[in-house]
Amino acid sequence: MDGLNSFVVSEFVLLGLSGSWETKVTLTLTFSLLYLGIILGNLFIVFLVIADFHLHSPMYFLLANLSFNDVWVSSTTVPKMIFDLLSENKVISFQGCMIQICFIHIMGGVEMVLLMAMAFARYAAICKPLHYLTIMNSKRYVLFVVIGWVTGLIHAMSQFSLIINLPFCGPNTIDSFYCDFPRVIQLACSDAAKFEFVVAANSGFMSMGTFFLLLLSYVFILVTVWKCSSGDLSKALVMLSAHITVVVLFFTPCMFLYVWPFPRSSVDKYLFIADFAITPALNPVIYTLRNKDIKISIQRLNKKGHYNRFC
Repeated sequence: MDGLNSFVVSEFVLLGLSGSWETKVTLTLTFSLLYLGIILGNLFIVFLVIADFHLHSPMYFLLANLSFNDVWVSSTTVPKMIFDLLSENKVISFQGCMIQICFIHIMGGVEMVLLMAMAFARYAAICKPLHYLTIMNSKRYVLFVVIGWVTGLIHAMSQFSLIINLPFCGPNTIDSFYCDFPRVIQLACSDAAKFEFVVAANSGFMSMGTFFLLLLSYVFILVTVWKCSSGDLSKALVMLSAHITVVVLFFTPCMFLYVWPFPRSSVDKYLFIADFAITPALNPVIYTLRNKDIKISIQRLNKKGHYNRFC
């Protein structure tokens, strides 16, 4: 990597989250518990979908992949953020910064495609129930996952190939708890305007496009339910409200950072806590505790455990 970039800067200083010592201790405990919940909750979903053949369906296959991806999305930044909260030396190597950026955008791309695939599956189940198994056949939902990973890799590498060749010879302080293209590009010792435009066009277009396609799918679902239930939208709104909340929480920071000109304030780092810590923690709650099939699967797992214990 050193040969690709004639930089002088060998590490970046992360300012992280500011506050008093008491605030930092509180944040450390809070994010540690959140991260533990993210790991246990999402891996439990993956285990449940694999272990229970009743959950071997398109929606739960996609849900397991989303949960697996959420573990990685959170793990790219949260452990480092927790460690840095109580550390005086908040540094990350140049190589570590580049790797973190790549993982963030690969996993972010996968997450967007998976959310779109799940919205499509939900739309097919509600709006085209008689054709659902034909529309969401095994080849198609596996293809969605493959497309997600290919999209994530192309999305990340198309921007990474630009930033890796930028010269970094001066400032190395990043006002955030993680590395990302916008903050790092601003530290380059060259005119970064065209690179900012490329990142905004790439990540901004992807974020905005996915967000509006998701909202459009929810509109189609609501219209279909409204037509079939003589104007009663209450059940559909209750069902979709949690999903819309997660989508808004996930995409708002992305659009704030990538769609508008690169921010000069530190607001975005607080917004991205939603992407890295809150949304991955909410997904297991929304997709399991409110899901009848998952509850029944957990009961079957408990009964099986009791049976094996006595046998």
